[in-house]
Amino acid sequence: MTVQQNTDHIQTTHIGSLPRPHRLLDLLKAKYQRQPYDERELDSILAQAVAECVRKQVECGIEIVTDGEYSKPGFFTYIRERFEGFESRPDQKLVLFQQEVSAFPEYYAQYFKEAMMGGAILPIVPVVCTGPVKYKGEAKLQTDIANLKAAAKTADVPDHHVFLPATAPSGVGINQYYKSDQEYFHALAAELNKEYRAIVAAGILLQVDDPFLPDIFVEPGLDDDQKKRRAESYVEATNAALSGIPAERVRFHTCYGINEGPRIYESNLPEIIDYVLKINAGSFSFEAANPRHEHEYHLFERVKLPQGKVLCPGVITHASNIVEHPEWIAERLIRFARLVGRENVMAGADCGFSSQALYKTEVHPSVVWEKFKAMRQGADLATRRLWN
Repeated sequence: MTVQQNTDHIQTTHIGSLPRPHRLLDLLKAKYQRQPYDERELDSILAQAVAECVRKQVECGIEIVTDGEYSKPGFFTYIRERFEGFESRPDQKLVLFQQEVSAFPEYYAQYFKEAMMGGAILPIVPVVCTGPVKYKGEAKLQTDIANLKAAAKTADVPDHHVFLPATAPSGVGINQYYKSDQEYFHALAAELNKEYRAIVAAGILLQVDDPFLPDIFVEPGLDDDQKKRRAESYVEATNAALSGIPAERVRFHTCYGINEGPRIYESNLPEIIDYVLKINAGSFSFEAANPRHEHEYHLFERVKLPQGKVLCPGVITHASNIVEHPEWIAERLIRFARLVGRENVMAGADCGFSSQALYKTEVHPSVVWEKFKAMRQGADLATRRLWN
């Protein structure tokens, strides 16, 4: 059995980001908006918040835990803080869900104002690569590792049930410096490998987040050959960044969208599965509770999961405040287990519940914890039926 496989029950986890406490948000907002704040107070509040976050995960029945991404105010801020060679471009408009927005302009005008953008502590500002890429995030990463491991120790969680998310090469800004995307991804992979190795060297699991892979297949203007070439380049870059890291210490996560919406114009699992399974990871997570994608479990009637690999389908969704019934969660898990084996299915969420630091998340924090409790109950039901 590999580190991530089940032995006698269905394990539970989630994707990483969780709603931040408002006290922490206030201090992060002050810091990143260059207002007066106490750095020592921020460090103390962050450590306390991570400890509380891990404790609550464990109380709700989550076995493989993380820090909620509490130290990261947003994805693009994470890039600027941890890598040299990038600049913010506030004058550049960030394009999200292009076909979706074109099809439902009234819905998304209201959505961006009230939901995704409305409660952010910082505006979402794109970053571009304007110089040599170099990793500089050692200190911040070690703080994250220290806070998480201390919290896990207090909650009696072993290191192999702890993970930290990190970005995939495909998501690190727009290249305006290197001669080609191939050269850019090669440089990125070498520097990302430093963060990846440090996480694994700490004895915890690495989660590589790549929501950008599915975007290829709905990007306007790309023909089938261009989509294939770009997807293959993403896989090649990710595997280069994972060089020297045992696959069983790696989780790979991808998803199709972070929002509540029609979600008609997005990729699907059959389009990306061949690329996903080429990643040198021990487990693969993806959306499966989303009603646009729940039927895709049938894919594994013909796609063979490589030996020793684990599927972590979403059995609770990040885009609805409805708490999934444990019986239905159990059904979702059993469907996958019957196709790929009970030892190879882990219960997870479709995506994170707060991919950036927000005062107002789409799923209310109190509902997030209820969803986790339901997932534990559903995993227990599935366990009794699969191991009876």
